[in-house]
Amino acid sequence: MIELATVWFILIAVLFTGYFVLEGFDFGVGALLPALGRDERQRRGMLATIGPVWDGNEVWLITAGGAMFAAFPAWYATLFSALYLPLLLILLALILRGVAFEYRGMRDDPAWRARWDAAIVFGSTAPAFLWGVALANLTRGLPLAPDGDYAGGLLDLLHPYALLGGLVTLTLFVTHGAVFLALKTVTPIRERATRLAARTGPVALAALTAFAAWTLAIRSAPAAVAAAAGSVLALAAALAANRARREGWAFTGTAVTIGLLVVALFTALFPAVLPSTAGTADLTVDTASSSPYTLRLMTWVAAIFTPLVLLYQGWTYWVFRKRVTTADDGYH
Repeated sequence: MIELATVWFILIAVLFTGYFVLEGFDFGVGALLPALGRDERQRRGMLATIGPVWDGNEVWLITAGGAMFAAFPAWYATLFSALYLPLLLILLALILRGVAFEYRGMRDDPAWRARWDAAIVFGSTAPAFLWGVALANLTRGLPLAPDGDYAGGLLDLLHPYALLGGLVTLTLFVTHGAVFLALKTVTPIRERATRLAARTGPVALAALTAFAAWTLAIRSAPAAVAAAAGSVLALAAALAANRARREGWAFTGTAVTIGLLVVALFTALFPAVLPSTAGTADLTVDTASSSPYTLRLMTWVAAIFTPLVLLYQGWTYWVFRKRVTTADDGYH
């Protein structure tokens, strides 16, 4: 029978997968705001596509962090200590982006809106890049002291593999957002988004292929190889669907791409939760987990409330499933 610690490792991987798939497209929409929105009506239309869902998407991150804290306190403590500065920058960017969504429409002043639009772009692109840096460091491992504490500095996080990871998530999320806008808007934004996805997609595909190969060279498992290969193939299929103007299939392809990439990283990581690059012992599922009683209690709570949350969020996406026109305004 599978141990509860392993179950919670899988659940945390699922939560991060859901977060990156869902938050990925609204990061992309925010990053593309000035590139695709040529006037205020078009920019309002773009923001209206994510207005009902962006804050719900962030719940996946909060839940994943809370589950990591409760199920694997040693993993949480070491990882958040090591990645303190990148995670702080992500948090500040997310706060700034949320404030910008609410404040940009409160004054009918082009200069006012331009400043908040710049905040939305920063609050979308910075996390999109920094999450890739964080995931790459998690997969490669960190220099750990014998007691499990982080023994490195900021520069230890900015190696070429981590920077490539940041490029992968940034280009993937931008492409994911462009495909989402093509699916959710009408001409002219729809046409521009399709063309932009055709330009950014090949860059994302090249970066993803290199990153997947590098990841499997660092640490590999049969399931990780399959997931990484599936991620590359799904992105290639998404780009083909985008060229054929099949927006629904293109969005499905980019969503599967991001999901399989996260699955590949967590699968390659297991049974470690944080490998050590300093020759000391890795943090593993067994050594970093909470007590069996805590895990059992968490399992009961998750079994009761997780289906309710999924049903509610699924209902939200269903209600707001139609295309948005530039006349729609989700911020008044």
